[in-house]
Amino acid sequence: MAKDRQAGLTRRELMKTLGVGGLAVAGLGALPTAAAAAEEKSEAGGAAMPRRMLGKTGLEVSILNLGGMFDTVNNQLLLKQALAWGINFWDTAEAYGNGLSEEGFGRFFARNPEARGQIVLTTKLTPKGGNFDERLDAALARLKTNHVELFYIHAISSPAELDGQLKDWAAKAKKAGKIKNFGFSTHNNMEDCLQGAAGLDWIDACMISYNFRLMHEAKMRQALAACKKAGIGVVAMKTQGGGPVKSDSPAELDMAGRFLEKGFTDKQAKLKAVWNNPDIASICSQMPNLTILGANVAAARDRTALAGEDIKSLRRFAEATCGDYCAGCSSICGAAMGGAVPVADVMRAMMYYRDYGERGIARELFASLPESVRTKLGSMDFSPAQAACPRGLAIASIVQDATSILA
Repeated sequence: MAKDRQAGLTRRELMKTLGVGGLAVAGLGALPTAAAAAEEKSEAGGAAMPRRMLGKTGLEVSILNLGGMFDTVNNQLLLKQALAWGINFWDTAEAYGNGLSEEGFGRFFARNPEARGQIVLTTKLTPKGGNFDERLDAALARLKTNHVELFYIHAISSPAELDGQLKDWAAKAKKAGKIKNFGFSTHNNMEDCLQGAAGLDWIDACMISYNFRLMHEAKMRQALAACKKAGIGVVAMKTQGGGPVKSDSPAELDMAGRFLEKGFTDKQAKLKAVWNNPDIASICSQMPNLTILGANVAAARDRTALAGEDIKSLRRFAEATCGDYCAGCSSICGAAMGGAVPVADVMRAMMYYRDYGERGIARELFASLPESVRTKLGSMDFSPAQAACPRGLAIASIVQDATSILA
């Protein structure tokens, strides 16, 4: 029946059927019920939220990580349900809502003090602004806790940022008991950052962009192998593989229809593809409503593995839409532009706008670019960056769109 219904559907109709519109999984209406059923099975000794060890940290974390880049202050019920469904790994950052995400987590812990001991809590600070001591203290105050299990330097783009000064600060913060483990998050040049981290004995974990588009690439596989050998725990983000371009693709219809016949969405299939790699400890996913939360929990608890042909379908889709996706290799496009423009950051903002439908976040990211850069984007020639892009992204037109849409 699913096959008959899928035949002849336009992409818009299919996406409406799937309920796609938010980050991560925006699943079918029945999926929260599926997650509730999984909870009942757990109580009866059946399927429960799987957990994996986070590298050498000794922390056992749920394979689903609650990303806090949403209104946590006004979604306290969602936080309670996430914990009830077995998500013991929570992620936030100073940059999320200028501290409001941390405040929402802190409000939950203040009202549910017994929950704090059940949560592996992560927060992050960007290198920009320095003054880590004062900013970490402020973050802990917002979180209503005296420590976090994992601290990340937020959004690094080069292993050179992991310098001796940062090492000394991490050691001091650990000694003070404010952080238990130290790592970084990265959206750009992920493979180089991972390889650099693998040679540093003071890096405990990292969070990287990783998805069905990147998992087959040799450089990524080598970097993950180096981290595994070094005992560095790896958390995946941006696992849906969305990009700054949206295009109708027969491969997308084929892929979505295939997975609907199996009883889950293509969004859930993309999560499963990442979990198929045992070296990925967890997937950090923004789940701002109970529909998305329920769908992701159902996918995590479902032990059905993707078949070989399922993986091939995702790979065919990745190849067919290669030019829609920015792989974060900012060292290439950045060098082509003489280091004057953070091209990958513009691509990331457009990804949120076009693929994720998160227009507020997109504009916030664009506004975070230096004003001196934003004001000249529309008059710059981006043909060198476009020619250098290994994925063939239409960088010039995407940047032009960004200047008119996001400014």
